[in-house]
Amino acid sequence: QVQLVESGGGLVQAGGSLRLSCAASGRTFSGYAMGWFRQAPGKQREFVAAITWRSTATYYADSVKGRFAISRDNAKNTVNLQMNSLKPEDTAVYYCAARTGGSTYATSSYSYWGQGTQVTVSS
Repeated sequence: QVQLVESGGGLVQAGGSLRLSCAASGRTFSGYAMGWFRQAPGKQREFVAAITWRSTATYYADSVKGRFAISRDNAKNTVNLQMNSLKPEDTAVYYCAARTGGSTYATSSYSYWGQGTQVTVSS
């Protein structure tokens, strides 16, 4: 079992920045690829960003490419999402998740999920 806890969400004006963090506990963290997803009201949960367990590759949704950056520190069991140039359409609950295989982009590939953190971007 891996327990994931997100933090860092909040209210920010358009154009601002937020840094989300996800702390992992339980089984070893370094064997898992990590991802960030988000879910806006009335919409399906969607892929935002992901990183391999050795940080050799990162992946981003087209909607956040160039604005968001994912990183991880396996020694500290954390994964972060730096979000810059935020837009109102980025408003959602953001979830971090862990997987050992399967598609980088599919929610069904991720075995462990955090409880989510709310990000609200005002116009």
